[in-house]
Amino acid sequence: MKFETKAIWVGQEADKATGATVVPIYQTSTFTQEELNKNKGYEYSRIGNPTRNALEVCLASLEEGKYGLSFSSGLAAEHAILFSLLRPGDHIIAPEDMYGGTYRLIKEVIEPFNIDYSLIDFTNLELIKQTFRPSTKMVWIETPTNPTLKIFDIAAISEISRRRNAISVVDNTFMSPHFQKPLTLGTDIVVHSSTKYINGHSDVIGGAVILNDDELYKKIRFVQKTVGAVPSPFDAWLTLRGLKTLAIRMERHEKNAMIIARFLETHPNVEKVFYPGLETHQGYELAKKQMTGFGGIVSFMIRGGKNEANEFFKKLKIFQLADSLGGVESLVNYSAIMSHSSFPIDLRNKIGVTDNFIRISVGIENHEDLIEDIKNALDGI
Repeated sequence: MKFETKAIWVGQEADKATGATVVPIYQTSTFTQEELNKNKGYEYSRIGNPTRNALEVCLASLEEGKYGLSFSSGLAAEHAILFSLLRPGDHIIAPEDMYGGTYRLIKEVIEPFNIDYSLIDFTNLELIKQTFRPSTKMVWIETPTNPTLKIFDIAAISEISRRRNAISVVDNTFMSPHFQKPLTLGTDIVVHSSTKYINGHSDVIGGAVILNDDELYKKIRFVQKTVGAVPSPFDAWLTLRGLKTLAIRMERHEKNAMIIARFLETHPNVEKVFYPGLETHQGYELAKKQMTGFGGIVSFMIRGGKNEANEFFKKLKIFQLADSLGGVESLVNYSAIMSHSSFPIDLRNKIGVTDNFIRISVGIENHEDLIEDIKNALDGI
């Protein structure tokens, strides 16, 4: 089956008990057993639930993976990967311009367990090789990056990691499996904030891990069922419902984002535009090679600073100032004090998240309305 068909049918066959065409919400905490050690595949919803299982099977299929695991948030998914696969004394290599929540998790939660990390420029493959230590056990890849949209070579970095016996992990949130499939490029593990494009309607918090390796799966699965940071059956059902339209949503997100990026390039109150679909983007050729689309996130630098950015936000009518992305509605984000508030100011400035930096999550509204809204706000500064 092709992607669009998988999103609607894989893991979502008619319910065996009732014939329901849509996967039911199995809103139960426990399952009745016929006798000792005899059940119908489920015992307790922290460990497994039919609605959640349908979501996990579908997600694995879309990423072309063997196993899928869903979590109560993207950071819960990341936490499960880090805590199940790393031990005191281990070392992580990660990009210096990663998502602020991931940085906070590694810095404040993981590092105190004597797990070290190095933040470097992932566009420099030689630097990645040089940063490896005997204790390096994991390479964390995020591409495109949040929010500067840098593109890293997934296949090359995964191969470097494999040759040095390190596990490669790709945060694929920005592209979704519709536009990018890291497992097919050699990555060991894919992680998502399914809050974003996978659900796509800004009404669920969730995360996901997809992988092929049996042993890695067993370790992460053990943490999932032991810690219990899993989505409710209703959240799993909502995510499944959103997943059915992922393909057509991503196509509209990308179409609108490209139009907005090209418009922003022409506006006198815009200093610089970041979008991997622009020929001027540093990672354009690599993006074309490893992605089948350019996504729905556009970032730009407004002329001025924090005051001008705030004036822009206040004048917007359709775009909403909010701390998320990937929904059908268009949002704007002031990364310096929102998504990257946990970054030290010198690191923020180094990666380009300055006081005039703005991230746009382009929705699926009519593009003419979106352009008019941005134009009116920019013109009014």
